Amino acid sequence: MMGKVTLRNLAAHKIRLVLTAVAVILGVAFVAGTLIFTDTMNRQFDDLFDDIGKNVAVDVRAQKVVDADDDGAAARPVPASVLEKVKAVPGVKNPVGNVNGYAAVVGRDGKLIGGGQGPPQLGTSWTPGSGTYDMKSGRAPNGPAEVALDTGTAEKGRFAVGDTVKIVTAGPPQRMRVVGLIDIGNMMGATVTAFDTPTAQRLLLKPGYFSDIEMGTTGPGEAELRDRVAKVLPAGMEAVTGEKLREESKSDVAEFMGFFRTFLLVFALISIFVGAFIIFNTFSMLVAQRTRELALLRAIGAGRPQVTRAVIGEAVAVGFVGSTFGLAAGAGLAALLQSQMGDASLVFTATPVVSSYAIGILVTVASAYFPARRAAKIPPVAAMRDDVALPQRSLRIRVALGGLLVLIGAALVGVGLGGGGGNPVALVGVGAFLVFIGIAMLAPVISVPVVRVLSAPFAKVLGTPGRLAQQNALRNPRRTAATAAALMIGLALITVVNVMGASMRTSIESQVDKQFGADYLIQPDGGGGIGEEVAKKVAGTPGVDDATPMFAGDAKINGRKASYIAGSAATIKSAAKLEVKSGTATLGRDGMMVDEDSAKKQKWTVGSNVPVQFTDGRTQILKVTGIYAKSDIIGPRVIPESVYRAHTARPEVDVVIVNAASTDAATKTAIESTLKDYPNLKVSDQAALKKDARKQVDAFVSFLTILLVMSVIIAAVGVVNTLALSVIERTREIGLLRAIGISRRQLRRMIRVESIVIAVFGAVLGMGIGVAFGAAVQQSLKDDGLSELAVPYGTLVAYLLVAAVIGVLAALWPAWRAGRMDVLKAISSE
Repeated sequence: MMGKVTLRNLAAHKIRLVLTAVAVILGVAFVAGTLIFTDTMNRQFDDLFDDIGKNVAVDVRAQKVVDADDDGAAARPVPASVLEKVKAVPGVKNPVGNVNGYAAVVGRDGKLIGGGQGPPQLGTSWTPGSGTYDMKSGRAPNGPAEVALDTGTAEKGRFAVGDTVKIVTAGPPQRMRVVGLIDIGNMMGATVTAFDTPTAQRLLLKPGYFSDIEMGTTGPGEAELRDRVAKVLPAGMEAVTGEKLREESKSDVAEFMGFFRTFLLVFALISIFVGAFIIFNTFSMLVAQRTRELALLRAIGAGRPQVTRAVIGEAVAVGFVGSTFGLAAGAGLAALLQSQMGDASLVFTATPVVSSYAIGILVTVASAYFPARRAAKIPPVAAMRDDVALPQRSLRIRVALGGLLVLIGAALVGVGLGGGGGNPVALVGVGAFLVFIGIAMLAPVISVPVVRVLSAPFAKVLGTPGRLAQQNALRNPRRTAATAAALMIGLALITVVNVMGASMRTSIESQVDKQFGADYLIQPDGGGGIGEEVAKKVAGTPGVDDATPMFAGDAKINGRKASYIAGSAATIKSAAKLEVKSGTATLGRDGMMVDEDSAKKQKWTVGSNVPVQFTDGRTQILKVTGIYAKSDIIGPRVIPESVYRAHTARPEVDVVIVNAASTDAATKTAIESTLKDYPNLKVSDQAALKKDARKQVDAFVSFLTILLVMSVIIAAVGVVNTLALSVIERTREIGLLRAIGISRRQLRRMIRVESIVIAVFGAVLGMGIGVAFGAAVQQSLKDDGLSELAVPYGTLVAYLLVAAVIGVLAALWPAWRAGRMDVLKAISSE
């Protein structure tokens, strides 16, 4: 019997439950889309690496010294003599020396194809018969003036076999003739240029050296062949099986994709969390509206468990339908994302399907559980009363529990931000979650004075509709608070992001003002380095006093990765406005300058000898010659250029520091003219550095805000749902208002004002929490470069206006429905 009752209730409340299902659909779509997209990307990368390394049985490479050192092979390349030794090893088949590095193609418009911060731009050596890529048309490059392009890059640049192109590497630009087009498969928009081996060595690495050597097998297993090859290798080289090489490549991608998936799922779960408020609110209102109906069920013999199961059954149905549509929407979202990455079919595994239904149904059932319990407690005698209503508990327990959660959450956030505990990030996350829940529980109490203040102007200006809207919003503080809480969470997180973004912008600009002392900085736009000839060319530009190259690298100190810069100590001191605390700003042949934090942590003083292991595997003792105040521009260590060169096979300039007699526009134009053949380089003065930093921060803030908008959309759906159910609940009241003379226009205005007040209350509460959290995070990161707190008041005012607009839009359909009610039917309704 109760099953039929559940089905009839679902059929009778289709519109109300559809609105609830929308919250489930949106949240599940985010989860499913993330899982399907990342599964598809993982499969594509797996197939790519399997294809590239399918014929590799053993690979010879330099042993990596520095953890996470991506340039280990380039810092210590494999000598060509190793290839000759490998050829003599029994079982080795077709050993090939590979050369890899940075190379970009300049388009007909003078700009890099796929340049900037886009997909990687790869240069490689072409060995006929190696099978790494397929030659689609033309022939293999041969000689210093020939190149092969991948078909995608050729299509973007409108190049064909026989055309002349400009190739940019970490050296002088090269003009070459396109002799072939190669098929690289789906590499997510990467640019690939191929040269013959001697040319690749000259442009990308070093003559007589390879990045690695790969080989097949004539019969021995990979492990056996690896052991044979290892015996002929010099110190510092290692042999790995093809299986291990492929697994390493896959694991690197899997690690990144795992982080990417987790990152997106966090935002998806935020949307689900917001949706839970909407579901809870909806079922609470539905149960309240069906109090007499449920009491009649109790009166004719239905037990409490049966009533509970009936309401839970409705929740299961809503969760199932919402999860189904959410899964379909997620597949569409994944297809849209995949279309931006290349043509490939989506990969469907059990994970997104199981996760979608599990999350959608469990969240819906969990959110409906307490309203279901409340429904079961309705006494049968309530069916005989006309004014039957659910009893409301005192708010005292709720306030006490909410306050306790806020205090515990704030304490956890404080401990996490202070660096205490085993996992500070987890502490902050749990603490923030508890604070949100606590404030959501306290919201009914907070809502009364805040809503009264927010609605007061409407009551004065709009008269009766405004006063009625105020009373409606105050009538049920729990409902108002639950509706506003959903919007509160989304806007709180968006506010945190914007406060952090504004603080980052202000901090960076302050750092540039305080620490940037050079006139100009020349740096690459995207990947790659700067050729050593650039500094000499710029130094000869009219108006330029000097142009000094600065290098960057990684080493290992006390077993840990340590980054450094190398160059002229005097130039670096001036360019970064270094404040030397002790010692001198000199390096000599084996000196090292360090900042105060590093010196304190390592217990170094001026004169301390520090063993530094570089990426070539060799260790050199460097003596601390000076200790300077922390510099966010320079970093913690400075070493001599000669030491960097001694441990690097192919030195690449990181930036060029330029000082000029005049910093007018003519000087910058002259420098840019000198670098007209280098489209990968940009010239920045202080203002340009600030502008670039603002762009990067703004892009990041926009990206996070877009991800959080989904939760705001779900919250807006919640406002629509609450108002729609409220209109149904107040059908008789609305009929009476119409009967005593209130017009349809005034009625609609009343509902719109109520919606605006609820939305603005949620926004005010959320932005207040967001500013507080943003300020706390900024203070915790004050010593890590986030030195200035900035609150984007203009942006927050804009968000407040957006919240008001959300209120207006959310009220459109409920207000329209209320205005179309038949007065007599409304009055006669129960």
